[in-house]
This record gives sequence, structure tokens and C-alpha cells, in this order.
Amino acid sequence: MRNERGGGTMVAERNVPHHHRPKFGALLHSSDPSLTSPTSTNETNNNDSSHQNDYSTRRSSASATSPRYYGNSTQGGSSTEGSPYVMSPWNPATASPYNKSPWITPSSLNPLDENFPLNGLIGSLVREEGHIYSLAVKGDLLYTGSDSRNIRVWKNLKDFTGFKSKSGLIKAIVISGERIFTGHQDGKIRVWKFSEKNPSNYKRVGSLPTMKDFIRSSMKPKNYVEVRRHRSVVRIRHFDAVSCLSMNEEQGLLYSGSWDKSFKVWRIADSKCLESVAAHEDAVNSVVVGFESLVFTGSADGTVKVWRRELQGKGTSHVLVQTLLKQENAVTALAVNKEAAIVYCGSSDGLVNYWERAKHLSHGGVLRGHKLAVLCLSSAGNLVFSGSADKNICIWRREEGGAHTCLSVLTGHTGPVKCLTVVEDHGSENKPGQGWVLYSGSLDRSVKVWRVSEDAPDLRQIRALVKDASIRQEAARLHY
Repeated sequence: MRNERGGGTMVAERNVPHHHRPKFGALLHSSDPSLTSPTSTNETNNNDSSHQNDYSTRRSSASATSPRYYGNSTQGGSSTEGSPYVMSPWNPATASPYNKSPWITPSSLNPLDENFPLNGLIGSLVREEGHIYSLAVKGDLLYTGSDSRNIRVWKNLKDFTGFKSKSGLIKAIVISGERIFTGHQDGKIRVWKFSEKNPSNYKRVGSLPTMKDFIRSSMKPKNYVEVRRHRSVVRIRHFDAVSCLSMNEEQGLLYSGSWDKSFKVWRIADSKCLESVAAHEDAVNSVVVGFESLVFTGSADGTVKVWRRELQGKGTSHVLVQTLLKQENAVTALAVNKEAAIVYCGSSDGLVNYWERAKHLSHGGVLRGHKLAVLCLSSAGNLVFSGSADKNICIWRREEGGAHTCLSVLTGHTGPVKCLTVVEDHGSENKPGQGWVLYSGSLDRSVKVWRVSEDAPDLRQIRALVKDASIRQEAARLHY
């Protein structure tokens, strides 16, 4: 996944033209903690070798010459009005006191009552053992994966327990029932089991594919695929890093994406590999289960593809039905809002594109909020969250009609934000607006926990509140 720069406003565009993509040089797979500087190092293979990235200024094909929307008005040109940068720590001219705080909207700036919904930091989880690459939540337990090969388990913002694999940076974690699936840098998917009655003990129960299936498959020449000259591998096993996992609970299926350019489909009941799809021309960085039997994949080759699971003979297979995006910048993250039927795509140019099922998956617009690559996305309710190599998190709210507003730019991480997950905030039942708890994992070795409200003021409203509060304070000072 490569890093580039973004802007700070939402741009809605249609009919995305396809760019011709030059040969892919390096991905921001981020095994190197030195990513925190404007020039980063990139992972390109299993042995974690790194290369310099130039942060070029090439843009997505979905960002060219189109109107920009500011509230209900439409303007042309490139204005910073309404941009998250106007109220962000990147803008040295901004006088807002919250630039110096890890809270994006601290209560000291709130001139309203105490129940006014705000977005803010709950706490930070730090354990000096590795950079955080993956997150998952089940009930009151938070699972974090790092390059230390440890999976830590947190409860009530405290270190609860943990378990460790023998090898492989943990790039993805998903949970189904009492089983945990972890995707690793060494190309393996490991399976762990625990009891919900006693979640402090974890036991590894196998890997995907199972040894039995691997040996059986390796006996037949037809089950091999050529991956490079004079080298063939068994089709049902990933031969490069497993970069992403996604679960289809209804069908009992697990999807895994890999830098080997494929995604694979696993039946959870018997750990059998049902299908291996040569999906892209470069590393698969994201795979997500969508709506209406659709699966979405995003790749370093700059494309987002749509696959449909269809019946074929006695089984099923995944058929390519559409390519949503072709661009020269790597696609680094995907997220799906199943209720609203919207697909979000983050890329190395710092942009978030989205498509709407209600409009036959036509391009809905572009969200500009980051200077560097978008590394992770998550969606809940009417909100979408984007984490970036610029160390910040943008919170976007989908308004009626489909336009998106940037509510907040959450600051506080000192390294690239590598993973996000969000759950409903059950502690906000007596507060107005839908509440969420957002977890963000970073290469600064920490996980931050945020409380987020869909009814929180957006950046324009915050600016107005700050200005109004400053005027009142100045008036009070002059009065006395």
C-alpha cells in the first residue's frame, strides 16, 4: 500500500475514467515502524524487506475536475472551506486550542449543555511489544495483533490475557463463535479456540488449509499453480502474506486475501478450501463480504473488483461481475455499509471513494481528508472512519441524499493508523444520538479508544462554537 497526499473536503464525481497504471513499485504494507516520517518504508514480501517510497502526487482517476460540495452549495475550483485541514493540527495558522489536545472536541469548548454529543478520547492501551496491525472485538473483549506475533486480549481497557503464534506478523483477526482466525505475514491462517465461559484460555486447534487437505491436494499435479518461473505451489495454500480476512456468518464462509494476488474461500464447518480465485495483478490488500451475495476485493494494482457467489453444478464459484475502479494508485482498504449498501475504498493517494448500490454501484463521490495514504476503513450506522499514514482518523457522516460531511479529525497517535474497528456504545443509552466506540491501532504501539456520536457537530459547527465561546470569554474579560 503506497502513500500519497489528500485534501480535506468531500468531492462528488460521476463516471470515473480508467487510468493506465504503471508497474507497481512498492506497497505500504508497513512492517517497518519508520513509517512515521513523511517518507516511508514499504513491505513487499514475506521477509519484510523494505524500500523507500517517494509519496508521489499522482491522483485517483476519481478525483479529476469535478464540483466540490460545501454544505448545500456547490463550488468549482479548489477551496479549503469546509476542509478538515482548516481545523486540523496540520494548519499552523489555526488558533483553535483543541489543536494541542488529543481530544478533537474537548468539553471545554462546548458552550451548550453537558448532554451535547461530542467525539472524544476514552483512553489508550499501550504494551511495549510490537506495532499494532489488526483489531477485533467480541463482547467486552478486544483482540490486538502485532508484529511481536502476540495476540493480546483486553478487557475494560486493561490487559486481560494473550496467546502467541510461533511465527508470522498478525495482519488480520476475525472471530466466529468460539473460534478465532488470524492471518499472518508468513502466509498462514491459524485457528484458535476458546470458551466464552472462560475467555482467558486460548488453544491453537489448526491452520488453513488443514495438513490432511494439503497433503491430499499436493498428490495431484492439477492442484498446482505456477507462481513464477520454475516454481509451482499447491493452489489451496497462500504462498505470500495473508493481508486480510472477512467472514460471511450466514453462509459459514471465511474469505482470505493475500499478497499472492488471490483470495480464497473457506468453509468454516470443516476448514475446507472451496475455491481459490486469481483475482488481481498485484497484492490483494482488502477483501470484504458485502450485500446481495457480493464480495469486494481491493488491490495494489489499483482496482476494486466485485464478485458474485453463484451456483455452478454441484457447487458454487465466484464470478467477476464488475470493476468499480481502475487507477494508478494502490487500493489499500475497503469497507462496506451493508444497511445503506455503500462500498468505501481507501487508497494510497489519501482519498476515499465510494459507490452506492441504490444507483447500481455507480460512483458516489470522493472524501478528501488525509495528506498521506489511507490504511484502514470501518463503517457503522451513518458513519465511516478512515485511518491514515498521516497519523489521523477522519470521521465522516452520510447525510440525507448521500453527501458526506467530515465531523472530526481525531488526533493523538504518533504513528500511522493501521487498523480500525467500531462497535455500538451501550453506555450512551441516556445520551442523544447514536453512539459508537471506535478502536484504532497504530504503529506507535498503542490502541486508542474513542467515543463517537452521529449527532456530534461537524467541523464548521465546531469552528462556530469555538469562535462564539472566544467572543463571550473576551466580552466577559472586558466587562470585568
